Amino acid sequence: MIRRARQLKDHAVEADLFRRRALVGFLLVLAALGGLAAWYFRLQVVQHAEFATRSEANRLRLVPVAPARGLIYDRKGRLLADNVAAWRLDAVPERAGDGEALLAKLQPVVVLDAEQRARFLREYRNSRPFKPVTIKLRVSDEEAARFAVDRWRFPGVELVPYLGRVYPQGALFAHVVGYVGRIDEKDQAALGDAGGAYSHTGKTGLERYYEAQLRGKPGYRRLETNVDGRTVRALDTVPATPGTDLRLSIDIDLQRAMVEAFGELEGTAVAVDPRTGEILAMVSLPSYDPNLFVNGISHADYQALNDNPSRPQFNRAVLGGVAPGSTIKPMLALAGLDSGTRTAEDKTLSTGMFYLGGQRRGYGDSHRGGHGWTDLRKSIYESVNTYYYRLALDMGIAKVDEYMDRYGFGKPTGVDLSGEIAGILPSPAWKAANASQHGKWYPGDTVITGIGQGFWKVTTLQLAQATAMLANNGWVRRPHLVKDMRADFAAAWAPVELVPPSRGSDSAAHLQAVREGMIATVHGPGTATNIRPGLTYLIASKTGTAQVVSRRGTAAMNPRSLPMHLRHRGLFIAYAPADAPTIAIAVAIEGGGYGASSAAPVARKVFDAWLLGKPVVPKQDDATPVDAASQPASPPDFSNVQGSPGAPQPAAAPVPGAPRR
Repeated sequence: MIRRARQLKDHAVEADLFRRRALVGFLLVLAALGGLAAWYFRLQVVQHAEFATRSEANRLRLVPVAPARGLIYDRKGRLLADNVAAWRLDAVPERAGDGEALLAKLQPVVVLDAEQRARFLREYRNSRPFKPVTIKLRVSDEEAARFAVDRWRFPGVELVPYLGRVYPQGALFAHVVGYVGRIDEKDQAALGDAGGAYSHTGKTGLERYYEAQLRGKPGYRRLETNVDGRTVRALDTVPATPGTDLRLSIDIDLQRAMVEAFGELEGTAVAVDPRTGEILAMVSLPSYDPNLFVNGISHADYQALNDNPSRPQFNRAVLGGVAPGSTIKPMLALAGLDSGTRTAEDKTLSTGMFYLGGQRRGYGDSHRGGHGWTDLRKSIYESVNTYYYRLALDMGIAKVDEYMDRYGFGKPTGVDLSGEIAGILPSPAWKAANASQHGKWYPGDTVITGIGQGFWKVTTLQLAQATAMLANNGWVRRPHLVKDMRADFAAAWAPVELVPPSRGSDSAAHLQAVREGMIATVHGPGTATNIRPGLTYLIASKTGTAQVVSRRGTAAMNPRSLPMHLRHRGLFIAYAPADAPTIAIAVAIEGGGYGASSAAPVARKVFDAWLLGKPVVPKQDDATPVDAASQPASPPDFSNVQGSPGAPQPAAAPVPGAPRR
């Protein structure tokens, strides 16, 4: 065996290697300590403010405080939308235990339907253990009392006070005031960071239109929490700013009188003050109870509303378009005068039928035998179609469109309600835009436009606005519901800023001639003499009938043979007193037939309620339609009628055939 020589250690070299390695390690440790010191410096000095804020946020939590929603009053200070103290039942999952077992224990104490149980269990499973989940909103006083007795049996379940929205007048103002509903994800996203403070938001009516003013500004509570997010103590509270109160121009008594005047009829009516544009009453019938929607309507109630063929949720006053029928004739007569196409004394011969050149189909008058020679006043109070057939052709559709636009048709009135439609003002431009449906414009379209039929679509509010224009010496004012606002209960009411009125007509003489024709509708040999008995004031008015379906050719059609929704709509526009107007009204009765027999009695009752202080129920024989042909042929006397107060008016022009004084 060969042995290798053992190599002797070089202690000097090893010692030198150790020293080099030790130095490198020491330098690495120094570098690490230097980097750590630099990191600590960055955290503690450079980024101190940022991380101090984060630390404070982990310790403190801001909880929003919901503001009290603004109240809504009528013109006399009576509540239409109120906040009432209410109770809701909340449960904290980590303390309350199993959700289904909890509901089983609560069932004898608090009444819960299947929808409420399903909603609670869904939210209960998906919520954080320490976050409260609502079991039931609007716990009744009896249920609250029963729970208070057995409260010890339900750990983690609490009665929480809050302000709930209630509508004392119920269905009476459903389409005006609207209602609030529980906030959803879309509403939450729109509100942003402040959305967590609100449980309800406006869904329809004034509640929606003035949502920004009514909801107020949220406050907050600053809470100290532990690492699990649980509250340790409350530090301070910043109170919420309540919402703005609204005072409307609507009068509860007049609104109720208007509803009672309809009886079992369906339709809509709007009454305005022609001097200011204030809406005094607005109804759409049938209506519904808005209180059902505040805390979530039940499936059965919602299904019943949706299945109702009368559509009670539909606001007919601002969303329902209807042909104006003969109620457009006073405005077209004024347009004929203002445009220079006619004078008040110009006459047109009515033979019962009107024909366009080269056409066999005729356009009829209300009297088959015709009305004879007709001037402007007679054309209004006897509702002579032939006069307006010829007038529309002579003016041309362009001028008709121009002046009707001036009077407020074909565009929204600007009322403070969401979703108002513009209606349809027929014109070649409109028809061209809808050519795929209607084709080109024909002379016959101009003819029927002259009597408010064809493609016309107006709202009752537009008719009320135009009627107020006639009563207000030609000024077109924007209808509005809110009259005053105040920031809080202690603040003074401040009037809302009104849109300046526009000029519909500049001629007092032309307006006077139209007024005289409208006054003769009731007080002369006109179409609405059935509401004249017992009147102690003057009414200027016009009846109208809007056809829903057209007749074929010249064949007569019995509207009573049609289903209710296809029957003629009865219309009536009026203002009173005619010598000093304080109220203007437009009424539309669905399936009412002729306006004189259905809509005019409704307007008469509303006028009596506003002008005389109490509704007057006419006798049964007073409500029957009266044929104008059966009335005395003596002309009306307008000697005491001077139009709007405060405006200089010319002397009344004599009616043809009247004895001169």
